[in-house]
Amino acid sequence: MVKVLFVCLGNICRSPMAEGVFQHLVNEAGLSDKIMVDSAGTAGYHSGEPAHSGTRKVLHDHDIAYNGRSRQLDRMDFHDYDYILAMDNSNFNNIKAVQPKNTEPNIVMFLSYAEGVRETEVPDPYYTGGFDHVYNLVLAGAEGLLATIRKEHNF
Repeated sequence: MVKVLFVCLGNICRSPMAEGVFQHLVNEAGLSDKIMVDSAGTAGYHSGEPAHSGTRKVLHDHDIAYNGRSRQLDRMDFHDYDYILAMDNSNFNNIKAVQPKNTEPNIVMFLSYAEGVRETEVPDPYYTGGFDHVYNLVLAGAEGLLATIRKEHNF
């Protein structure tokens, strides 16, 4: 089983949106028995809380089910996941800073998988809104990531 973890700061906006969108694509492709999806935050500010209402609304508007709860990235994630995807450079640096020695997950900027997208970071809509724009970025990244995983793992 290929295990994928999306990571942002608080795990209530970007990473749960990415988790929901990617899980939806995985389900549509009939690969839910081959790919496991989750999300986490580098900080525990919102642990146990549902996703931000803006994230839930955008996912609902696109007929994507999501009812996860926020959790903080922990040391076992580095052993358990094959792909750890950072939403922005700050998240990437925070992930790398807590990565235990002798772990080798593929820690990558999420939008590196988004073909045709100029942006390298998924902006945080927590204070500014822009959830629809974030959805478009996340969808592009999720489609590219799924294509990459399918190619790398012959799915």
